Amino acid sequence: MIEHESEQTLSREAAADRLREIADQLSRHNEIAFDLDGLKTSVKVPDEVTLSVEIEIGDDGNEIEIEISW
Repeated sequence: MIEHESEQTLSREAAADRLREIADQLSRHNEIAFDLDGLKTSVKVPDEVTLSVEIEIGDDGNEIEIEISW
């Protein structure tokens, strides 16, 4: 099993750009490419996936979590 997680602070616009980049990879290339410890790799994505969107609003911060699984 390979697990890769990254977190960075971006402007709202830069975060939207990153989401668009991921969306473009899904729709045009049927895969997601990422850098894993300096090694470029990709994951094939099938034609049908499960999309989960979770929104949390709280006193100590808000969160939108988007998950695509298959």
